Amino acid sequence: MILITGASGQLASLVVDRVREAGLSIETASRSPDADRPMNFDEPDTLDFAGISTLFLLSAGYAEDDVVIRRHGRVITAALRQGVKHVVYTSLSAASDHLGFALAHRWTERALIESGLTFTILRNGLYAELIGMLAAPRDGRITVPFGTAPIAAVARADLADAAFKVLSNPEAHAGVTYELSGVAPFSVPELAQRLDVSYESSSLQYERKRLSKLPLLPFQAPMLLSISSTAMAGFLNCGVSDLEKLVSKPRDALSVACDAARQHSS
Repeated sequence: MILITGASGQLASLVVDRVREAGLSIETASRSPDADRPMNFDEPDTLDFAGISTLFLLSAGYAEDDVVIRRHGRVITAALRQGVKHVVYTSLSAASDHLGFALAHRWTERALIESGLTFTILRNGLYAELIGMLAAPRDGRITVPFGTAPIAAVARADLADAAFKVLSNPEAHAGVTYELSGVAPFSVPELAQRLDVSYESSSLQYERKRLSKLPLLPFQAPMLLSISSTAMAGFLNCGVSDLEKLVSKPRDALSVACDAARQHSS
């Protein structure tokens, strides 16, 4: 039996659809009462992994690092105690180590490796949809300070396809860490050209002020700003990607980002 956590989220829901279409035995877990196994990672008593052979652990990254680390630690401990055989974890690409939310991912990777559980780590690149949303034109211009270096973003659907490939035969991927950045990096100037708008990069200081006026939780603005600073410094272009080992025909990430940018433009 496969259990997919965070099943109401965008990536996990795509994985759920693929696994169910393939006829594999699957249950879902989330805070939603509609999940097969309602779970709250902040409440250890709700962590029920009985009868689960493969756990698809979607990162519970919507919080401060210490909270995420505690959540993932509880899950790993409970999975080991309750007889889970294999954990497939959605981590973050190596190229993303400078991002403000990388720490909890690296901690979880280490905890899995040291736990004695069989594992597969999917180091996902940043979603092309996210880059498009963040770089969406405002008043006909893209002003987000992303610099001009290529970004190895990847379509969310490709990451779902990669996860499905692993979940279809977990044993074949035991002990493997996959780098799943995009195979066709693109820059924000290229995005702007495709959208037929100008790119007038603002400063990090201006972006910080803009984010401070949005209805964000305290930890969210620094995380978002870290994407800008890391992109501006040219650290989001991963030189090696394993995506094509798991996905035969990756989607055009630039086109995916453009669609997202059009959807969120104002």
